[in-house]
Amino acid sequence: MAKAHNTSLVGHIDCDGGGQVWIDRNILYVGHMKAPSGTSIYDISDPKNPKHLHSIELPDGWHSHKVRVKDGIMIVNHEENGPRDVLQAGQNFQGGLMIYDVENPAKPKPITKWIAPGKGVHRYDFDGRYAYLSATDEGYVGNIVRILDLKDPAKPEEAGRWWIPGQWAAGGEEYPWAWFTQPRCHHPLRTGDRLHVSYWHHGLFILDISDISKPKMVGQSRRSPAFPNPTHTCLVVPGKHKGRDIMVVADEDVAALRESAPAFAMVYDITDETIPTPISTINVEGLDKDGAKQPPMTGCHQPSEVFRGTTIPFAWFAQGLQIFDVADPYAPKNVGSYIPDPAPGANRPSSNDITMDSRGLLYLVDRIRGVDIIEFNGG
Repeated sequence: MAKAHNTSLVGHIDCDGGGQVWIDRNILYVGHMKAPSGTSIYDISDPKNPKHLHSIELPDGWHSHKVRVKDGIMIVNHEENGPRDVLQAGQNFQGGLMIYDVENPAKPKPITKWIAPGKGVHRYDFDGRYAYLSATDEGYVGNIVRILDLKDPAKPEEAGRWWIPGQWAAGGEEYPWAWFTQPRCHHPLRTGDRLHVSYWHHGLFILDISDISKPKMVGQSRRSPAFPNPTHTCLVVPGKHKGRDIMVVADEDVAALRESAPAFAMVYDITDETIPTPISTINVEGLDKDGAKQPPMTGCHQPSEVFRGTTIPFAWFAQGLQIFDVADPYAPKNVGSYIPDPAPGANRPSSNDITMDSRGLLYLVDRIRGVDIIEFNGG
């Protein structure tokens, strides 16, 4: 049975599993994990009775598990997702970013596709003009930051890029990480003239993008084998909190470099951007059972990129929705939760992403099946 603390279930969508959910104008967009399901669109004006509007399919071997919408433009990623022998190379399908007109969300109109050679595009931010991508390109090792200008959505142009020195193999840069793990930009998020970039096992970076064509590193928090889980998302919390500028940094409970407790999140003090400093942890109690090994996807995954004040909902994999208040950045508090029933055929939940609408309702997608619509009753 589902378990709720300061929350209640409002509605449910029985759909294929998803990697991301996004809200725009009372329309819910779901990016699915596996082909043939690509992107689904729902009217959630009545959250108790969501209405399916449209679905977009994708060929085997690829997925479009991320989706963002702004000002009538929807962008979805195309990324390799499976063995190369099932990729639809014969159909000339490539990784990249697909751009749609969704002024009428029931009838999305393809505008164009921007190609990212290699595996394609992973996660990204989108402000209506620029898309800030984790993407591949020829001659580079792993994903890098690529900034795409969508001033004319029919003619997207790269506006800037950034990478860790050593990733540009075609440029002759010396590769220094043979002893560690391949670098990979995971998720850039923009706040003002800063880009806060999670870089998987290589930690996080803060970039100055006041000149968007020439991103410059301001600060970094490099990881090491002492931090076994990869850095997933860097989410700035607006305002001052106990006089400090803070950022919530979520690690993902996958791809651990060694056996460890399930991944958690941290609060960083970024008042001095040159030295981002962790000052507290955000965790769900009871997951580290006397040091016993836990399966992947037991712990943290992704905070909601849409939130109010200092209350941040998280998709916490097997722990469903977990809501934390970081008003005191030195002592975050768990103020609510909703642990859904496992999807059919699964032995536990696999909550992958979470977002919030203008009414404060929360949308929690399971990576195997379903979206739960949840109300937070804790204030």
